[in-house]
Amino acid sequence: MHTGRSLAADLRALGLAEGDLVMMHSSMRSLGFVAGGVSAVVHALVAVLGPAGTLVVPTHVSDNSDPAGWMNPPVPESAWSRIRSEMPGFDPAVTPSRWMGVLAECVRTWPGAVRSGHPQVSVAALGHRATDVTREHPLADAHGERSPLARIYEADGRVLLLGCGHRCNTSLHLAEARQASPPRTTSGASVLRPDGSPVWVTWDEVDVDQSDFDDIGAAFEATGQVSIGRVGDATARLMSQRALVDFAATWMATHR
Repeated sequence: MHTGRSLAADLRALGLAEGDLVMMHSSMRSLGFVAGGVSAVVHALVAVLGPAGTLVVPTHVSDNSDPAGWMNPPVPESAWSRIRSEMPGFDPAVTPSRWMGVLAECVRTWPGAVRSGHPQVSVAALGHRATDVTREHPLADAHGERSPLARIYEADGRVLLLGCGHRCNTSLHLAEARQASPPRTTSGASVLRPDGSPVWVTWDEVDVDQSDFDDIGAAFEATGQVSIGRVGDATARLMSQRALVDFAATWMATHR
């Protein structure tokens, strides 16, 4: 059995410290039984980071996307137009995240949390620098220089993988955006007009590809720059986001 206090001790032993700005990807199930459940985990994170720290989580909404690209399951072309016209518009205050896990969703709804405005790949943040991290998130620069990922990089923040691997490591997309000529694609989503009604919009952006993220993560770990330890029953990884992104940018330029 684990408690908020024991998890806080594990996080400190891993290297997480008061005042840190950290982007966390997580699997609640990997932690094992925690007395108090998901809220106890968030309390532990907040206690370790303290009033000067900031916790950031992905609150992506993968199903607010163009049905033409849906594969799991695919939908017939005859339904695409109706889906686009009737999809609810993304509302940072109420639209739940999708496939990000219960910990991320708990942070999103935590008192004082704020969320960025991207309809597909938003983040939620809690703590001292939450507003700064989420203040700007343009449609066409979802993972680039005007995104929350870049704000974390500028602040020399950290990445915490709590029971999950590098394939979930969103910060690697910033390295993709920094490639000399990254491939691009057209994306679409439903957003809210000023009057509150939904409207379908499209934009051009970097075409992301996480198929080699595990390889990049393994190569980065081989440099000795990742702290690996146990948090509850989970294997956790803590690293400098700036060091990770710089390494990945070079790796991608060489291997892709």
